[in-house]
Amino acid sequence: MPEIIALALGGLALVAGLYLWPPRRRGLRVAPSPPLDFDTAIRAAEAIIAAETADPAVRPESRSRLLSHGSRTGRVVLLLHGYTLAPEQYDGLAEEFFDRGYNVWIPRAPRHGTVDERAHHRVEADELTTYAARALAVAAGLGDEVGIVGISGGAVLAAWLAQVPGDVVRHLLLLSPFFGPDPRQAPAFAVRPLITLYGRRLLPDRVTSRGYSLSAVTQYLTIARSLPNPPRRTGLRTAAVAVSPLDGVVDLARAVTVPRRIADANAIPLRVCTLPEALGVGHNILDLAALGTEGSELRRRYVALYEDDPAPTPGLTPAARVDE
Repeated sequence: MPEIIALALGGLALVAGLYLWPPRRRGLRVAPSPPLDFDTAIRAAEAIIAAETADPAVRPESRSRLLSHGSRTGRVVLLLHGYTLAPEQYDGLAEEFFDRGYNVWIPRAPRHGTVDERAHHRVEADELTTYAARALAVAAGLGDEVGIVGISGGAVLAAWLAQVPGDVVRHLLLLSPFFGPDPRQAPAFAVRPLITLYGRRLLPDRVTSRGYSLSAVTQYLTIARSLPNPPRRTGLRTAAVAVSPLDGVVDLARAVTVPRRIADANAIPLRVCTLPEALGVGHNILDLAALGTEGSELRRRYVALYEDDPAPTPGLTPAARVDE
């Protein structure tokens, strides 16, 4: 997103005023949903899938997905996909969790996975947090111990869910979390003006070379900026983050420091997995099909990070390195 730099610099005259304009803090206003029993959670998930099946605007391969063992399980995981993508992003990882006995819920984010490739440009922070809260309510009805995996923008929502009242989330794995843009694409001083100008849609939307709408991207940044500071202690038991040094989208420093503060608030360690550059994996660290066996091993490594399993995955080296 090099063009963001030009956009930011073009608005330098507005920076001083924009810094005096208090940002909206919308991301934590959704009240916790009441707990659901298993049958009610299944009906809710199936109703969402049925509605998407009946909606010609939703691509068949991008519908929400439920992997259920047919009864409430001891463990359940909620998988939140990234911006511009859809539930199929989790195909391989979802199966890994399911095979280990988890019930798995992968909901489609608002305005994503549709035949209108520009629909996600119109997404709003409030509908993203509402979607996330409802998704967690369904997941909590599917099993006893609830955890979340989120990637990119979905990782922002996962962190938000781990901090909202209710203290439901016990495990948190963030993949390439988008708590801020790569400084090479948008300097730190420009982020708040960008959030104000594009997040509030004061300027006409601009679309980057990656197909990212600035109006949409700044909705995720609005949520990221609304996380409690200092973070809340919520009963989180494990926390981990995985990143690639080849990621040109996210601020890699904030990708680690934000979850580390959440982990510290819960008196738990943060496990950090850094993918080797030799893998050639960029921002979407779930896009592993080209890696063959190493890709399968890396997905198992992600599950091990989520479960805080210190045992190395057999044959994984050099597919991943864990720095703690």
